[in-house]
Amino acid sequence: MIKYIKKKKLDLIYYGDFFTHELSNKVYDRLIKNIDWNFDQIHIFGKKRVLKRRIAWYGDEDKIYKYSGTIKVPLKWSKTLYLIKNIIENHINYSFNSVLLNEYGSGQEGMGWHSDDEKELGPSPTIASLSLGAARDFYFRSNKDHSVVKLHLENGSLLIMQGETQHFWKHSLPKRLKLAEGRINLTFRKIN
Repeated sequence: MIKYIKKKKLDLIYYGDFFTHELSNKVYDRLIKNIDWNFDQIHIFGKKRVLKRRIAWYGDEDKIYKYSGTIKVPLKWSKTLYLIKNIIENHINYSFNSVLLNEYGSGQEGMGWHSDDEKELGPSPTIASLSLGAARDFYFRSNKDHSVVKLHLENGSLLIMQGETQHFWKHSLPKRLKLAEGRINLTFRKIN
């Protein structure tokens, strides 16, 4: 299933079944075991906070990423991550040089409203977001009129955020307190 969403400078392509559930589950298990996961410390409103979710940053050797007062030096591509990157690149005809992985252990963990608009990503970044594990709701909110677009990200789905999306919209992954299953999100990026 492919869904195109273009409205008010929101430019998304959603592939609901980019990976099969069987493949998604195998990749999920491999990433849980083999990724060098860490708990990040970020700066919000002048205070240091340790994130509840685990993260990892992989990419080309010199692709450093800075966000929320944190500097991420990339780990070398694993075979699995490099293979996933190539599959996505060939499918959408766009190249990436890094990936940020977020592991949400359950619905107790989420992500607040934000935009991926750091200067390292360039003026109109294309970000490919692969979801593995538990299906979760994902929201976009317009910076101008605060209208909201809701997507339900399935296990094995791929969401492409492109164009001016990061400049005019924020996105979030709300908590779902009754959800016990975990989720991994891989956001492939191009650092300039």
